Amino acid sequence: MNSKPEGIIIFDTTLRDGEQSPGATLNIDEKLTIAKQLARLGVDVIEAGFAFASPGDFEAVQKIAEVVGVEDGPVICSLARSRHDDIKAAAEAIKPAAKGRIHTFLATSDIHLQYKLKKTRSEVLEIAGEMVAYAKSFVQDVEFSPEDAGRSDPEFLYEVLERVIAAGATTVNIPDTVGFITPSEFGALIKGIKENVPNIDQAIISVHGHNDLGLAVANFLEAVKNGARQLECTINGIGERAGNAALEELVMALHVRRQYFNPFFGRPVESEKALTNIDTRQIYKTSRLVSNLTGMLVQPNKAIVGANAFSHESGIHQDGVLKNKLTYEIMDAQLIGLTDNQIVLGKLSGRNAFRSRLQELGYDLSESDLNKAFVRFKDIADKKKEISDRDLEAIVNDETQQAPDLFKLELVQISCGSNARPTATITLRLPDGAEITDAAIGTGPVDAIYKAINRIANVPNQLIEYSVQSVTAGIDAIGEVTIRLKDENRIFTGHAANTDIIVASAQAYVNALNRLYSSMHSQRKHAQMASQET
Repeated sequence: MNSKPEGIIIFDTTLRDGEQSPGATLNIDEKLTIAKQLARLGVDVIEAGFAFASPGDFEAVQKIAEVVGVEDGPVICSLARSRHDDIKAAAEAIKPAAKGRIHTFLATSDIHLQYKLKKTRSEVLEIAGEMVAYAKSFVQDVEFSPEDAGRSDPEFLYEVLERVIAAGATTVNIPDTVGFITPSEFGALIKGIKENVPNIDQAIISVHGHNDLGLAVANFLEAVKNGARQLECTINGIGERAGNAALEELVMALHVRRQYFNPFFGRPVESEKALTNIDTRQIYKTSRLVSNLTGMLVQPNKAIVGANAFSHESGIHQDGVLKNKLTYEIMDAQLIGLTDNQIVLGKLSGRNAFRSRLQELGYDLSESDLNKAFVRFKDIADKKKEISDRDLEAIVNDETQQAPDLFKLELVQISCGSNARPTATITLRLPDGAEITDAAIGTGPVDAIYKAINRIANVPNQLIEYSVQSVTAGIDAIGEVTIRLKDENRIFTGHAANTDIIVASAQAYVNALNRLYSSMHSQRKHAQMASQET
């Protein structure tokens, strides 16, 4: 990874920056599942987390380094502040990986220096060089980010970059931390760095950017034209605030417009050689997986992976596409792994056929998870005549990626109608094993369910989002429900799928409640341990 790339290095930060999206918190198993899929997708670097942030983050980075960071797999990276403890934790976490990277950062803009760091430029310059050298004592592959580079004084930025490269940084990442910069400005910034940092040829220039003004992807493409060769991005563009530059949009822009970008890589215009190592046929599957596990739904009009991305409503467009797809489609849906829903299995299908189809879809389940998913598949197949690949994905994700089973839903019963008061009867098994049944009246059936669950569970929370969408078309479609609950300052997501959306709504709520309750008890446990130590 230290040698100059012929194309673009794709640095995926879904598991670090993407997970910072409110409510997108993932457990270790979910992070590992996504990391495995990112490896299949072909990303070059996985930023697996922020090892020093918490014991859970450290364990997740270490597990991903061990399982996914194999010899022919991606580089496994951990973020670290420019502090000895952070860098040491990052080094320890990525140690099992065949190829590990430490990514350390320090702000360089005057506004950050004055209000956040309370340090002078000379102090920051000294710390940056020292911390990169310290990281270099653990690994050969070190990345440095001057945080808020987009609002930093270019002359000071050049000085910092020269210092960290001299100290051993192999990649220098230029972040538009607040999503403030425009494409022409970003291009000029990268061009200035190439022209004014004497030792820049010893490092790869990377870019990182947020989408606050909707310009992240455009900014990155302009940076590529001016010499950036690593792009830091996330699946579906998830991340803090308005999110990050979206991996799928960047990759497909570089793929579809190869002839335009080829000259910037010294290639003949007509070259068909890919500009990234991404297997584009894995894009849609990866998008779905991240959406399901994080609970971050993809908007229908989202570029590349949205439900409407390859749909045509206009009669003129439909006519043109029927005659020749090129009239209104610039890429084939199959290129991103999106195919028409095929009827692959039915209620008479056996366990081996079920396992085989899941493996074709990229799911490698343990015996326990396969058993759970197969029982659920048989149940759905009895209610639904046609089982599609998307149905199978929903079944597997719903059965194998659940929160800790603390509260367990045993019964959901609803009474409602045009002249009735919506009433829900719920039986819930508590963490101590006791079963309690209660009923509540609400403004609708879902409201009644949630009021009844809250009365039994007695866990303070605020419902901030409820959404439901069908997996496929048809009256018997599986409905996917996503819930977001908030306690004092954190957001927890719950997800469930069922042919009965009322049942799915109850299951999703309990799923989110379990995450919240588990987090509460984990915090109490850590607090008790800390008090015992002191």
